[in-house]
Amino acid sequence: MNDTWIQIVLIADSTLRLATPLVFCALAGLFTERAGVTDIGLEGKLLGGAFAAAAVAQATGSAWAGLLAAIAFSWSLSMVHGFACITHRGDQVVSGVALNIMVAGLGPVLADAWFRQAGRIPVTGADARFAPIELPFASAVADVPVVGVLYAELISGHNILVYLAALAVPVSAWVLYRTRFGLRIRAAGESPEAVDTAGISVEGLRYRALMVTGLLCGFGGAYLSIAQNAGFLRDMSAGKGYLALAALIFGKWRPVPAMLGCLLFAFADALQARLQGVPLPVVGQVPTQFIQALPYLLTILLLAGFVGRAIAPKAIGQPYVKER
Repeated sequence: MNDTWIQIVLIADSTLRLATPLVFCALAGLFTERAGVTDIGLEGKLLGGAFAAAAVAQATGSAWAGLLAAIAFSWSLSMVHGFACITHRGDQVVSGVALNIMVAGLGPVLADAWFRQAGRIPVTGADARFAPIELPFASAVADVPVVGVLYAELISGHNILVYLAALAVPVSAWVLYRTRFGLRIRAAGESPEAVDTAGISVEGLRYRALMVTGLLCGFGGAYLSIAQNAGFLRDMSAGKGYLALAALIFGKWRPVPAMLGCLLFAFADALQARLQGVPLPVVGQVPTQFIQALPYLLTILLLAGFVGRAIAPKAIGQPYVKER
């Protein structure tokens, strides 16, 4: 029973770590899409943040400098998306896909030009990565049955970005549902005409929502390269931006259900890592490729309608043209 409990806690621990970039990215998409802007470019912002964080952290030896660089780069990509879609009323899906393609190629090219590591950026400094934080008494209670393992392994031992991701969920919910800014953001995605009639700039609101998106994607990208991993690799986001967008749809554009969707996808990812090469009851040995596809198969099943119909904000994807 004790070994089984430890395994459960370890899987839950892996789930939290794997869910962190998904949560940041899903909350980032939440603000943009509730404001009425489709953001397929979450994947590119996440990957761009990972590249900038690794490059600056390796160059300066500071994880905090890397985090600021990730936020700045993701924020810049959000502004490019806004310039194309809000100012010039371009196709929002095309703009997002273009950002994803551009970053996927730009990161490895610049990494090779600057660091000469075949498109990779190793982060080697001791202070260039966010280290795990051991909470008070974690070591002392580690041997206590049930509760000790839960505290020492699941709650303690994460880096600061994991805790910030957990904090970001209630903060985002409060901002979206308890502040004037959040009310206006939601109104811009549901009825931009009413917002304009009230004398509030719809374009300005959507730009501010994209600024929040850039901030949160920067946190998620920095986590990938200087917290979860020790450097930048080509396509290291591995579709996490798309998974976060799927979790957002699964959560029907609400913060807490979107977080639960992220945890579900992360659990499938953690489970597939432990099931590879392990014979399963009845079916026996399962091909590794099938096990690795579990998170993505789960995404398809959920979005195919197994969780009910998800109704998007009414004005999402529609450029707003101010009436003269």
